[in-house]
Amino acid sequence: MSLPNRDDATKILEEYVKDPYQRFHALMVGTAMAGYARLGQEDEDLWFLTGYLHDLDYEQYPNEHPGPSLQWLKEWNYPESMIHAIEAHANGFNGFTTKAETKLAKTLIACDEICGIFYAYQKLNPIPFGEMKVSSIKKRLKEERFAPGIDRQHIYNGCDELGVDIETHIENLINFFRDLPQQ
Repeated sequence: MSLPNRDDATKILEEYVKDPYQRFHALMVGTAMAGYARLGQEDEDLWFLTGYLHDLDYEQYPNEHPGPSLQWLKEWNYPESMIHAIEAHANGFNGFTTKAETKLAKTLIACDEICGIFYAYQKLNPIPFGEMKVSSIKKRLKEERFAPGIDRQHIYNGCDELGVDIETHIENLINFFRDLPQQ
């Protein structure tokens, strides 16, 4: 099993993902995953890269996602734990039914969709991520009209599986995102 370094992963991402939002989403999820890896004393590179590459095929194959990327990751001999996490994050979408069996997979599920809430919130309130307030993000999370394409239940289920309450999760993400640029 092998992993690319972050520079090589960026080249891979840039080859498959052209949309600036999707690239920033990849960075957000990777950053969130790396933060949780540090908290849990896990492999930070594996966790970052799992988040960073989790939507590698979404732009080209939205109705088959993550099927094509799972195949690519296997061909590239990436770790099975990464492949499982990326497959599990799609549970309930596009016919995928793999349950999250690992902390890596559960963390990816908890982090993926909520990054869209943070992004949309920053677009509406252009402040640095590190200056956001838990109560503000939580309020927007409850507003179904705000970023309506985001599956809130997926976020809550991910938090439950991960064993973290939503307030703590949001606070962790604010801290993890402190160094991310404004968009």
